[in-house]
Amino acid sequence: MWITGLLNSTLAGPANAVLQAVGFKVEDAAHPWADWLATEILVVVILAALVALLRRSFSVDNPGTVQHTAEMIFAFVKGETNDAIEHHGSRYVPFFGTLFIFILFMNLIGIIPGIEAPTMNPAVPAALAISSFAYYNWAGLREQGILKYLAHFAGPVWWLAPIMIPIEIISHLARLLSLTIRLYANMFAGEQVTLTFLGLTYFVIPSIFMGLHVFVSFLQAFIFMLLSIIYVSQAVAHEH
Repeated sequence: MWITGLLNSTLAGPANAVLQAVGFKVEDAAHPWADWLATEILVVVILAALVALLRRSFSVDNPGTVQHTAEMIFAFVKGETNDAIEHHGSRYVPFFGTLFIFILFMNLIGIIPGIEAPTMNPAVPAALAISSFAYYNWAGLREQGILKYLAHFAGPVWWLAPIMIPIEIISHLARLLSLTIRLYANMFAGEQVTLTFLGLTYFVIPSIFMGLHVFVSFLQAFIFMLLSIIYVSQAVAHEH
């Protein structure tokens, strides 16, 4: 893509330095930037510009369309969070809102001809899954304290702990795999179906599948956010 070519022509040196510093073998030093990473950076720039525009246009008396949309998204995320998390749910809304919007934009940008959705590369869903995993464990430790949070892994009675602890550890690690595969597989499959029908015909049928792709983009962003909310709610619950 054009943005990948721009990054490779201007920032190949810094990218190679970072990759070598973390022990990654650079096969093509002239082209260290990949399409998925370049597109992800483009999404970040777009979102930053939208947020800057939104902050400057805030109005109590005369809110615009962008402000109405932002308020609807905020109310939606806050409602889902408060429904699942009873104790201080509002403190987690910024993370869940950021997660939802970031994934949604990365999914939708693939609709633009010549641009590939970053979530079609396994590295992006995996990084998002790691972020969610780290966040809900951190939230549990902050809310419960180390001993009480670790007690979640031991089960309801002490003599079940030798069995429950390995099961719980495997269950938590499986969440990483589940979040990654669900987002990656659905976005990759949706893109392949759309491209297949675009290759067959350029009229009505591709439009139907592009509409389906938009629906899947919203759905997968929502599911990823909802699962993250559920994981946090289980980690911070005092009733366990």
